[in-house]
Amino acid sequence: MVRYFYLNVTSQMASPPGTQINAMSEFLTGGGEMGELIRAKDWSKTPLGSPDTWPQSLRTTVSLCIASNFPIAIVWGPQRIQIYNDGYWPITGDKHPTSMGQDFKECWLSAWPVIGQAFEEALSGQTRFLENQRIFIDRYGYLEETFFTFSFSPILDETGGVGGLFHPVMELTQQTLAERRLNILRAVADSTINAGTVAEASAMILQCLKEFELDLPFVLLYSIAANSKEANLEGSVGVEKDSTLAPVIINLEVQHPNTWPFTEAIQSGKAIQVGDLSNIFGKFNCGPYPELPHQAMVFPVKLHGTAQNNYFLVAGVSSRRSLDEKYLSFYELLASAIQNALTKARAYEEEQQKTKALAEIDKSKTMFFSNISHEFRTPLTLMLSPLEELLNQKKSNFSEIEKGNIETTHRNAIRVRKLVNTLLDFSRIESERLKAIFSLVDIVVFTKNLASNFRSVIEKAGLELIVIADSIIQPVYVDKQMWEKIVFDLLSNAFKYTLEGKITVELLAEKDFVVLKVRDTGVGIPENELPKMFERFHHIENVTGRTYEGTGIGLSLVKELVQMHQGTINVESKLNEGSLFTVKIPTGKKHIADHQISKTTIDSDDISSAIYVDEVDTLLKTIKPELSKTSDVKEENILPTILVVDDNADMRDHISSILSNSFNVITANNGMDALYKMKETLPALVLSDIMMPVMDGIGLLKEIKSNKVTANIPVIFLTARTGEESKIEGLETGADDYLVKPFSSKELLARVGAQIKLVKLRQSLEGKVRNLFMEAPAIICVLRGPQHVFELANEMYLQLIGKRDVLEK
Repeated sequence: MVRYFYLNVTSQMASPPGTQINAMSEFLTGGGEMGELIRAKDWSKTPLGSPDTWPQSLRTTVSLCIASNFPIAIVWGPQRIQIYNDGYWPITGDKHPTSMGQDFKECWLSAWPVIGQAFEEALSGQTRFLENQRIFIDRYGYLEETFFTFSFSPILDETGGVGGLFHPVMELTQQTLAERRLNILRAVADSTINAGTVAEASAMILQCLKEFELDLPFVLLYSIAANSKEANLEGSVGVEKDSTLAPVIINLEVQHPNTWPFTEAIQSGKAIQVGDLSNIFGKFNCGPYPELPHQAMVFPVKLHGTAQNNYFLVAGVSSRRSLDEKYLSFYELLASAIQNALTKARAYEEEQQKTKALAEIDKSKTMFFSNISHEFRTPLTLMLSPLEELLNQKKSNFSEIEKGNIETTHRNAIRVRKLVNTLLDFSRIESERLKAIFSLVDIVVFTKNLASNFRSVIEKAGLELIVIADSIIQPVYVDKQMWEKIVFDLLSNAFKYTLEGKITVELLAEKDFVVLKVRDTGVGIPENELPKMFERFHHIENVTGRTYEGTGIGLSLVKELVQMHQGTINVESKLNEGSLFTVKIPTGKKHIADHQISKTTIDSDDISSAIYVDEVDTLLKTIKPELSKTSDVKEENILPTILVVDDNADMRDHISSILSNSFNVITANNGMDALYKMKETLPALVLSDIMMPVMDGIGLLKEIKSNKVTANIPVIFLTARTGEESKIEGLETGADDYLVKPFSSKELLARVGAQIKLVKLRQSLEGKVRNLFMEAPAIICVLRGPQHVFELANEMYLQLIGKRDVLEK
């Protein structure tokens, strides 16, 4: 029960004069603006009466209230009169100063549905605490969505009853709204993570925003047509599509007064605030409150990487929140979040389109390689068969040179066939048309037979071939042709990069796997190149080997074939110590589909190794010393000497045969070998391939041009790379000419002959100028007169003789 304290009027009247003023000054000192307001207010006209009649409990509580910086209100008496301090004043809004001394319930009647019960319970003596309560209060002339944490604590008066309530309060409106709006921005970003197209992203954004009507009572998203003449509604939230607020199409060429100001937004490039929506658009339906939104924001949205606006975002303003600075900031962040989401979706969509286009191109490329490989096989067959017939003739009238030319042609036609077959295999793999057919095989015997095909050529090169094969009990299924290619390619690769030592082939069982190891003592692989070894078309630059030739797809094809056996391949290597390639394939047939298993056992002696063995046999010529093809000593002194540099032995022989009738020819198999040969014999011209092991043609050219002795020797590049860029690259490095393979004999002779004539002409001019300077001292004296004339003549002389030495005399 609430007890109220009444002062004894008689005792007051007996008080000495000035007591009221002193009492007022004692408990109502300080307190800032609210302290002044309390002191100035005529409390005698309120139910509390004059302060000199207030009980001590009220005086003490008011004194504590106004002295505090924390928002506090005091509610006293049966009329619930409220008194508050400076901290509480902003909470009252436009109700201040009327709210000072007003009935608390009358002041906060709009909040009573939330706070009423707690208030009544506190009056009965129970303290009540409410945390972050959502309350709609009328303090600015409209119902405003707010959030408060507060308590009602009973204040006991002199009789021991509840005289009033102590009401500290903390407003959390901005913090709570900020957190809620941050969740909206986060939800927009999260909802569009998997958007594959801009249309999907738009739909996901609108679907996501349906859950946030408290801050976004309605949202419209318009896209600008390609002709920029109209805006089309992508979707709406909170209002019906094609309603007065959400027309499907808006003309951007004519600004209508009863529609959204999109044209103005485009022109300004900024957000436009639109008010008085009911007058502009007429009647419309929109939640979440009975009061319709009366404001909205229009944002032009330009996606990153585009030249003009792409979208318009229209967002309604809550009817129970003022459009303050923080609310505006939220809208700007929302527009930015939607812009980013749509931009990412657009970028992803474009990337997908590019990927799809690349896939189509790749498919076309695969089909092209497949078709062209088939087309190559017909003319190759028509070349190989007649060549083989010519070579197999027991009696023929061919000279040794003619027979050698036929053998070279036959050997390189076989090599072309191998390259074509490799390309065809790749095209089949990419188009998923290459299917492995597995047969039960004696893997030990089969692998030994495969390796033995290389024994003679390996030993001919001065290397040792070691084959170690354990007996393997578990059944092994392989695709015969694929296993051949795996073994042959690994052996060919080992031979190519092993100049001395040995090559070891080891086959062993390891749990449920068969392990093939091919080890060599070759040049090794740089550590940084190891991860790239099985990439298509990858070449290791400037590594010593028998040749630089190769498509760069051999090891990549091996990896594909191993994977078709459900196996793995890896490589270990150290420079100048060798490499180890390890292939592991599972035993048994659990990993193989039934339709891929052949019912017949293959003949392990049926092996097609000729292509591989002939190719590696050709590589032996790269390390054999070759004699210059000259007629006799007399001609050697007369004919100019040409140095031919190429890592392909057949190409060296072919070029030498063309040039040998007109020039002395010496050969080298790489750039380093060429520099060694030039120390013994200074050539009149160097004819060099560009792509070679150890030292390529570019490196050789730099060495030649940087040496005063060889700087004037012309260099002609030979290359299989076509295109203007390759030619420019070669000429920019200082090459004198550039010849693309394949070339005709006439073209080769004409290019070489032209450069030799230029050398002779330059030498003749140098001799004449030298004689002029040696035999005409008077001219030199004259030239030494005016300094600039002498310098000019000197420069001309230096250019003619190709030297930069300063004349001493």
